[in-house]
Amino acid sequence: MRAFAAHPSPNFGPRRHGALPDLVVIHYTAMPSCAEAAARLCDPVAEVSAHYLIDVDGSLQALVPEELRAWHAGAGAWGACHDVNSRSIGIELANAGNDPFPEAQMQALEVVLADLMARWQIVPERVIGHSDMAPGRKSDPGPLFDWRRLADRGLSVWPMVTQEADPAEFRAKARAFGYPDVAQEDLLQAFRLRFRPGFSGPLDAVDAALAADLAAHWPVDCGRPDR
Repeated sequence: MRAFAAHPSPNFGPRRHGALPDLVVIHYTAMPSCAEAAARLCDPVAEVSAHYLIDVDGSLQALVPEELRAWHAGAGAWGACHDVNSRSIGIELANAGNDPFPEAQMQALEVVLADLMARWQIVPERVIGHSDMAPGRKSDPGPLFDWRRLADRGLSVWPMVTQEADPAEFRAKARAFGYPDVAQEDLLQAFRLRFRPGFSGPLDAVDAALAADLAAHWPVDCGRPDR
């Protein structure tokens, strides 16, 4: 992995209310090439940016200094946090939206995540996707992104079906993990995009059991300072 182009994007500002990053949000660029994505993320007219951009070969571009607020998350929430940009570090992966993520890119992401989490004391459950914090509005990093691989490396979390659960409790348990208050259809789609990619059909007991396990082991904002 090689880093270059230190923070060329003009699209940033101060983190509000003295916030420090305690979330990482993973995106895909949804553009044909990394060069095109970089140009957009550095275009003042576009008014979008991220802290890091990782190409398919693992090359890393640092676009915005970590201590500043990049403009990557937009409207959405995670737990009690409604200004996700002020509380997060955004990582863009060069991907058109329907391509597998190459090994070199995933390895580079893992190096970046491990470093960020150690330096900012970010816990694995607070590494999320854009679709997690903005259900119904965003779908990245998409169904081909390997969340379980990250969890196996301690860089995110993965639930297990450990007990029977009532589908009627799915919404409450998903929200206890961090998902925002959105329509049930959007919530289920975002949840499955991450934890049951490719699965369709009505809400079922497996969805509920996975959400219950997440809520039990990683309740959002539990014991965390408001920072």
